[in-house]
Amino acid sequence: DPRLLPGAIRADDRALADLPPLPHGPVLVLCQAGHRRSQGAAAWLRAEGRPAEYLEGGFESWHDAGLPLVTATYLPPRDGQGRTVWVTRARPKIDRIACPWLIRRFVDPRAVILFVAPAEVAGVAERHDAAPFDIEDVFFSHRGDLCSFDVMLAELGLSVPALDRLAVIVRAADTARLDLAPEAAGLLAVSLGLSRMYADDLEQLEAGMLVYDAFYRWARDATGETHNWPTNTPRTAL
Repeated sequence: DPRLLPGAIRADDRALADLPPLPHGPVLVLCQAGHRRSQGAAAWLRAEGRPAEYLEGGFESWHDAGLPLVTATYLPPRDGQGRTVWVTRARPKIDRIACPWLIRRFVDPRAVILFVAPAEVAGVAERHDAAPFDIEDVFFSHRGDLCSFDVMLAELGLSVPALDRLAVIVRAADTARLDLAPEAAGLLAVSLGLSRMYADDLEQLEAGMLVYDAFYRWARDATGETHNWPTNTPRTAL
C-alpha cells in the first residue's frame, strides 16, 4: 500500500543505524501485520536507548479500523535527512499557518517550511524540490470556495471528523465568511494578533502551532463542553 500512517517514514528494519535523525520522544514501529519486522525493530531501538513500541496488528489493523492514511502521491521528495520541504509566501496569517500545522502534525513531523517573497515561491520550490502551497497556480492552493487547508485535507487523504470540523473554521476565517462557523472570528482575531506580535515568520509559526493544537483538540473531543462558571447554585447564608 503506497499510503502512510500519519507522521510515518519508511525505513529498512535491517539498517536502523542509517535512519535519519528522528524527533525526540518515543517511537512507534509498524510493519504489515505487527510481527517480526516491527517487533525486532522496536527491540533494536530500545537496545540503543530509544523508547520504542510496535503497533499490534501493524498496518493491516490500522487500515481495517478505518483510521486515516496519508496519500503520498503528492508529497515532495525527501531531502538527504528524510524531510519533506514546503514553500509559501512570507508573512502568514491563517492558511499559511494552518497548512504547516497539518503537515507537521499529520504528514511529516520534521518538515521544513520556507517563507519567501511571493515572486520567489516558484523558483525556490524548483531549487529545493519543495512543494509550493497557498499561492496562485499551484496544486495545494485555493479551489473555488475551498481554501488551501481544505485542498490539503482532501488530496492527502486526511478527511476525518475533527479535521473536517477544523477545516470549516479555517475556511471561514481565511475567506472572510465568518458566518460559516461561530469559532472563525476567534481564529481570525488570534491569527491577526500573532502576525503583529512576531516579525519572524518561523517564530510566528511555532506560536501558531499551539493555537491549532488547541482548536484540533476542541474539534476532536470538546465540542459538547461549555464553560459553566459562575454556577447557579445558591450560596449558603452566613
